[in-house]
Amino acid sequence: MLEEVVIAGFGGQGVLTMGLIVSYAGMMENKEICWIPSYGPEMRGGTANCMMTVSDKTISSPVLSSFDTVVAFNQPSLDKFEPKTKKNGILIWESTNIAKGPKRADIKAIAIPAADEAIKLENPKALNMIMLGAYIQVTGVVELETVKKALKKVLPERHHHLLPQNEKAIMRGMELAKQAMS
Repeated sequence: MLEEVVIAGFGGQGVLTMGLIVSYAGMMENKEICWIPSYGPEMRGGTANCMMTVSDKTISSPVLSSFDTVVAFNQPSLDKFEPKTKKNGILIWESTNIAKGPKRADIKAIAIPAADEAIKLENPKALNMIMLGAYIQVTGVVELETVKKALKKVLPERHHHLLPQNEKAIMRGMELAKQAMS
């Protein structure tokens, strides 16, 4: 198993946190992990992405130019990374805020209205958790139970009271992905 992914959006959307949770979950499952964060000097509101490799074998290089999976939280990210999605790859995109969806017919594009769903859950900050749920549902790269354990490690202890809300958002993302794929 080898999964090369980029998760991209604006700073403050939880892009790096989502990648970190997947990375921790992969490590807990004894997988090889490479997580490379990247963000503009503006941080919040600027561009942010993280490239990740999850593998059951040694990772030869952390440098990626194309991806098995792209998770796009905003239009600039979709525009930038859609062309870098491998043929027959997966593009999971946040359909509430992205006006122009993917154009390629040689990839599997999955629209997730995460921002709308986060508002329905009365937790607008849960957008990234919804996208995380969709990602693990679609790829199966890590197990849900491991993600829950990783979330507890990544989330600062002062925010552990939010774990049930985050887990609910992850589950909602998984449900949305199932619906989008059927």
